[in-house]
Amino acid sequence: MESRHDSENAERILYNMRPKELVDVIKKAYMQGEIEVEEPQEGEDGEEEHSASPRNVGHNIYILAHQLARHNKELQAMLKPGGTYGEGDEALEFYAKHTAQIEIVRLDRTMEQIVFPVPNICEFLTQESKLRVYYTTERDEQGSKINDFFLSAEDLFNEMNWQKKLRGTQEATGNTNTVPSQPILYWCSRNMSFWSSISFNLAVLMNLLVAFFYPLEGIRGGTLEPHLSALLWMAMLVSLAIVIVLPQPHGIRALIASTILRLIFSVGLEPTLLLLGGFNLCNKVIFLMSYVGNRGTFTRGYRAMIMDVEFLYHLLYLIICSLGVFVHVFFYSLLLFDLVYREETLLNVIKSVTRNGRSIVLTAVLALILVYLFSIVGYIFFKDDFILAVDRIPNKTLEHGASMVGEFFSGGACQKENRENCSEPMVDAPIAIQPSAVVIEDKERSCDSLLMCIVTVLSHGLRSGGGVGDVLRKPSKEEPLFAARVIYDLLFFFMVIIIVLNLIFGVIIDTFADLRSEKQKKEEILKTTCFICGLERDKFDNKTVTFEEHIKVEHNMWHYLFFIVLVKVKDSTEYTGPESYVAEMMRDHNLDWFPRMRAMSLVSSDADGEQNEIRNLQEKLETTMKLVSNLSGQLTELKEQMTEQRKQKQRIGLLGHPQHMNVNPQQPA
Repeated sequence: MESRHDSENAERILYNMRPKELVDVIKKAYMQGEIEVEEPQEGEDGEEEHSASPRNVGHNIYILAHQLARHNKELQAMLKPGGTYGEGDEALEFYAKHTAQIEIVRLDRTMEQIVFPVPNICEFLTQESKLRVYYTTERDEQGSKINDFFLSAEDLFNEMNWQKKLRGTQEATGNTNTVPSQPILYWCSRNMSFWSSISFNLAVLMNLLVAFFYPLEGIRGGTLEPHLSALLWMAMLVSLAIVIVLPQPHGIRALIASTILRLIFSVGLEPTLLLLGGFNLCNKVIFLMSYVGNRGTFTRGYRAMIMDVEFLYHLLYLIICSLGVFVHVFFYSLLLFDLVYREETLLNVIKSVTRNGRSIVLTAVLALILVYLFSIVGYIFFKDDFILAVDRIPNKTLEHGASMVGEFFSGGACQKENRENCSEPMVDAPIAIQPSAVVIEDKERSCDSLLMCIVTVLSHGLRSGGGVGDVLRKPSKEEPLFAARVIYDLLFFFMVIIIVLNLIFGVIIDTFADLRSEKQKKEEILKTTCFICGLERDKFDNKTVTFEEHIKVEHNMWHYLFFIVLVKVKDSTEYTGPESYVAEMMRDHNLDWFPRMRAMSLVSSDADGEQNEIRNLQEKLETTMKLVSNLSGQLTELKEQMTEQRKQKQRIGLLGHPQHMNVNPQQPA
C-alpha cells in the first residue's frame, strides 16, 4: 500500500481478508502486548524482540487498516472507538492516539499521503513549547512559516530528550540502562510558565512591601493586637480550607496574602522580605535550570549560550534577585521590568522606539544641531538675557539663620538643645526673613560661556512648552534688540519644539501603529490560514473537507514535527520509501517536501469533479449508443418485413398467372 492511493490493491487485500477479522487481529495484538509489558522478558536479543513485539505488530496492522479504510466504509466505521463492535476500544484509542498522517511532495511534484506511528518520545513535548512555537514562528518572504518551524524542530527535539531523561523512562528499544528518574525537576520543567508567574507576583509583592513600609525598622514582630492576630490565623485557616476543597487561583492568592501578613507581624518585615527574596531566588534557579534543559543550551556550547538573548535575560534576572537578597532591597525594583517581557503590548511600546531607532537618532542629532546654532546666536546677541532664578543650598551660617527664621516664623518662640522653650521676643522676625528671601529669589547669569549657553538652551529650552523664551529675561519693547529677541524665541519654538520634537513623536507613534497592525494581521493569519501549506479558509468552502479538518488531520503542524522526530530516532536501515526521501531532503536542508499552497483533498475533489463529468458523458454516450442500436434493429426488422412482403407478392403473382394462360379464348363454352 506504500505510495499507492488507488483502490486496486485495497480491493485485492479486502477480497482475501474481512474487515472484522482485521480489526480483531489489531485488538488481540494490543492485548498480548499489554501482557508482555506487565511481564517483561529478559534476554540478549531484547531489541529484536521489542521491534517485533505484538503491540508494534498491531500498530503496523492498524496503519494498514487505516489506509484500507479509505476504500471501505465498513472498515472505517469499525476503526472508530465506540463503533458497532464496542469491545477493544482501548486498543483502537491507543493506536489512534499514536498514529498520525501527513502529506509530502515528491520530486516530480506529486503529492503523497503518509500514515506513520508517532514516536514515544513525542509525548514529552510540553504544551508551553507548542504555544510558544505556534505564536512566535515568523513568516518568510514567501509568506510561509515552514522555514522557521523547521529550524525550531531541533530545539523541540532537544527538549523532548531532556524531558525524557528527567522522567527516567526509556524509548521503545529494550535498553535497560536508564537515567535515574527526577520527578521533582521533571514536574518543574513542564510548568515553566507557572514558575515565571510566581516570580513576577513575588516581585510585585516585595516592591509593595518596600514602598509602603521602608525603612524596614518601622515594623517589628509581635506588635499585633491579640484579636487582630486571631483574625489573621482564622483567615489563614479559612483560605487553606478553600484551597483544599476548591483549588482556585483566588483562594491561593488569599492564602498567600494571609500567610505573608502573619509572617510580617510574627517575625517582622525585614525577615519576611528576606524569606520572600530567598524563595524567589530559588524559584528562579529552578526556572533557569528548566529553561536550560528544555532548550539544550549547555549541549549546544558556550557560544550558543552567550548568543541566546533569552537565556542572558533570565540570568540577569537571577543576578538581580541575588543582589536584592544579599545587598539591598531596592534592587527588587528592577524586577518589575519583567512586565515588559511578559506583555506583548508593552514590548511593542519598546519596539516602537528601537525599530526605527536610526530615524529617531538622526532627528535628535538635527535637534542638537539647531540647539547648538541657537546657543551661538544667544551667546553673541542675548548674553544678558540668560538670567535664571536658582535655589542655592545655604551654607552653615545661612542654614543656622534659616532655622532661626523658621522657628520664629512658625512658632513665635525658639527652642534650646534640650527641646525647652526660650522666651526671646519675635521683634526681629521681619529682619530675619530677608536673608531667606534673598536665598530663594537668587538669580545668576547662565550664558557667560558658550558651553553654559548650550547647556541652558538644551536643558531649559527643550523642557519648556514655549521654548527657551519662557526661561529667559522678559525684554522691554524699548530695547533695540526687542524685535530680534521675538524672532529668536519664535524660531526656536517653531523649529525645535513644534517641528523637530513632533517629528520624533510622530515616528514613535507611527511605528507603534504599524506594530499593532502587524499583531492584528498575525492573529488573523493564525485563525484563517493553514500553518503548513498557507491555504486560506475560503479555499475549503463547499468542499468535502472543512478548514478545521484540514488543519487538524491533513496538515497538522505537530504531525510534521513528529515525522521529523521519527526520521531522527529511527534506524536508517528500516526507513520506508517516503522516510528515506524525507531524510535525504532534511540532510540537504531542502524544504520542498512540504506542501505549499496545495492539499490532496482539494486536488482529489477537483479530480472527482472531472471524473463525475466524464462518467456523466459516458453514461449519455452509452444511452445514445443504445438508442442507435435499437433504431438500427428496428430498421433491419422493417427492411426484412418489406422484403418478405415483396416476395409474397411475387409468389402470389407467379401462382395466379399460369391459370390465366391455359384458357383458350376461341374454344366454345
